[in-house]
Amino acid sequence: MSPVMPREVMRGDRDFLYRSLVLGACAASLLGLAGCQSKGAAAPAMGPVPVTVTEAQQQDVNLKGEWVGTLDGYTNAQIQPQVTGYLISQDYKEGSVVSKGQILFHIDPRPFQASVDQAAAQVDQAKGQLAQSLAARELAQINVNRDTPLAAAKAIAQSQLDTENQTLLQDDASVAASKASIEAAQASLQTAKINLGFTQVRSLITGIAGAATTQVGNLVSTQSTLTSVSTLDPIKVFFSISDSEYLGLVERAKQKGTDLLDSKMPLTLTLANGQKYDHPGKIVFVDRQMNQQTGAIRIAAAFPNPGNVLRPGQFGRVSAETEVQHDVLLVPQLAVQELQGIEQVYTVSPQGTVHVVNVTLGPQYGNNWIVTGGLTPGTKIILDNLQKLKEGVPVSPHQGEPPAVTSMTGSQGAGR
Repeated sequence: MSPVMPREVMRGDRDFLYRSLVLGACAASLLGLAGCQSKGAAAPAMGPVPVTVTEAQQQDVNLKGEWVGTLDGYTNAQIQPQVTGYLISQDYKEGSVVSKGQILFHIDPRPFQASVDQAAAQVDQAKGQLAQSLAARELAQINVNRDTPLAAAKAIAQSQLDTENQTLLQDDASVAASKASIEAAQASLQTAKINLGFTQVRSLITGIAGAATTQVGNLVSTQSTLTSVSTLDPIKVFFSISDSEYLGLVERAKQKGTDLLDSKMPLTLTLANGQKYDHPGKIVFVDRQMNQQTGAIRIAAAFPNPGNVLRPGQFGRVSAETEVQHDVLLVPQLAVQELQGIEQVYTVSPQGTVHVVNVTLGPQYGNNWIVTGGLTPGTKIILDNLQKLKEGVPVSPHQGEPPAVTSMTGSQGAGR
């Protein structure tokens, strides 16, 4: 059995151990602090920050506007029957090209053929009535011719001649009425034939025929829409532009000595997949008034569409050159910083230090901003390491090239 240690001895050992740990920790902290101070004293001073610079350049730019457009057929025809009847056949392939006058549907012709036959019989009946009227008139004329000299010689009573003259006049009226009956019957026959022809529902234009909206066997009327046919080459693209953009287009056309519709200003269409359409378009319609709610005016452009590749309902972006600005100052977009709504660029001062300049921006031009205020041509603009810079920091500049402009035309609109 181990001897029992006095309680005072155990308490003294614990105090000694605690003091030893505290002294060791303080010594380690002092050594670490001395090491940090020694390391800090050995750090070299920071030199000028290396930066890439380019000079603000002046040049002429062609600004462009870009708008979202909706494609539609150049001509759209709703195919509706002109008579009421039962649909008995569909005579075209949905989605195919149909020609003007091509039969698309047949309506049951039997009731209309019966109307034609009835009208033809009425014409024959009216012609028979005319023959009778002509015969009666001829007889009345013979009687008048025979009795006129007899009445003059007092061989017959004058009253008999007067009666015969009255009969002749009545027969003349009967002949005229019979001729009118023939014309009316012929008109009814013509109407019946037209209605019979309307049982063959034909395309009004050449174009792409859509899906049939009515099935064979249904009763259709003049209010029914059977299908639609659209002319797609050329195809229309509708888009809206702002008041200022519209005035810019008008002014550009005026400078060429034409109006907006006759200017033949080339338009570019970019499809939904980002591909630029091969064929340029032109403006063919400008709405008569500005939309007061949106402040925009509706415009239609026509684009060639060989092969009917483009279809109504598609979307695209229409762009056009709207303005030429001369001797504008361009700055790469990556060089512009925004601080609390103020646009700034970092420039190199003659002393080789950073100088922050507030600038006023105009429209974008490719990968650049058009600067309308705050800079002068030839100013050295810093392009990189901007997060390390502030006013007065020394820099070591080397000349670089600004980013390539992605488009030869810019995008017109307000600055940032």
